[in-house]
Amino acid sequence: MKKFSTRLIDWHDKYGRQDLPWQTGKSPYKVWISEIMLQQTQVTTVIPYFNKFLLRFPNIEKLAESELDEVMSYWSGLGYYSRARNLYKAALEITCKHKSKLPNSYNELVALPGIGKTTAGAILALGFQKKAAILDGNVKRVLTRHRKIETDLSKSSTLKKLWKLSELLLPDVRIDTYTQAIMDLGAIVCKKKSPLCEICPVNKDCLALKANLVDCLPVKRKIKTKTTKHVHWLIPYSHKGRFLLQKRLNKGLWEGLWVFIEKEKEEMLKKECKSIFQIKDPSLIQIKKVKHSFSHFNLEAIPYLVKIKEKKSIKNTVWVDSKNIESLGIPSPVKKTIKEIRVP
Repeated sequence: MKKFSTRLIDWHDKYGRQDLPWQTGKSPYKVWISEIMLQQTQVTTVIPYFNKFLLRFPNIEKLAESELDEVMSYWSGLGYYSRARNLYKAALEITCKHKSKLPNSYNELVALPGIGKTTAGAILALGFQKKAAILDGNVKRVLTRHRKIETDLSKSSTLKKLWKLSELLLPDVRIDTYTQAIMDLGAIVCKKKSPLCEICPVNKDCLALKANLVDCLPVKRKIKTKTTKHVHWLIPYSHKGRFLLQKRLNKGLWEGLWVFIEKEKEEMLKKECKSIFQIKDPSLIQIKKVKHSFSHFNLEAIPYLVKIKEKKSIKNTVWVDSKNIESLGIPSPVKKTIKEIRVP
């Protein structure tokens, strides 16, 4: 029987994904951008964002020369915005310390903001054709099933075992093809649900398949029920039909993005009207409730409109309309709400 890596490479040559946008004119930079975007995000979702991002930021120099606000605007809707912030920070660091070129050593890569072991391994293997292991969700699933690893993925001992196995299986040749192959195998064949074991290139020695445990692996601790965060949004609007957004300065999910003024209670919004806009008795108009699901919690927001005069001196705010909404870093629930508002 051929080696595990050889079978995967042979399979990928026939059936693997070979026309993804980051595979065309492959470069370490393209691999880096794609790997960051693909973290906890589906390939089909990433492709249009990747293409648009690369048109505006074709290299590290262009990315580092830009402003964070603009980078965030190109990330708007993709979620997990800390990825974009770290990407920008890393570009600045690469420009200063590495002459605008991605380093090709593991230690230098993991020292950059937002780059962990798997991302570093992917950049080395796919971008530089250097022997390096990865352990993303697809690879974890392939390895735990193939070797029938029945311990919980959340345990450090399990991850340590999987890293060791991932490194052990690396081939000496065509490391880039093998790396793409094992990711593709997990995405196309060894799927989370309804895996296609009958066409798997490594099914002959898959221990989980022999033990009829494929659907039981990998073992993951039960995910806690999502909590719901209830908030109130203040949406100031002007006679011009424009809306006032505030830059989120505090740490958190939407740090650095343009959002509505957010408070826990309606009364707190009225206080904001008095302190920021000098409106003594604000007339708030409640509109349709906004619901949005994040990976770890659900959001329910009750938006309130309030008409104010446009002022230029309010710190960390910006007036938006349909013309400039796409040029700013605005989270999708906020952007969607603005587009749906019908001003009284």
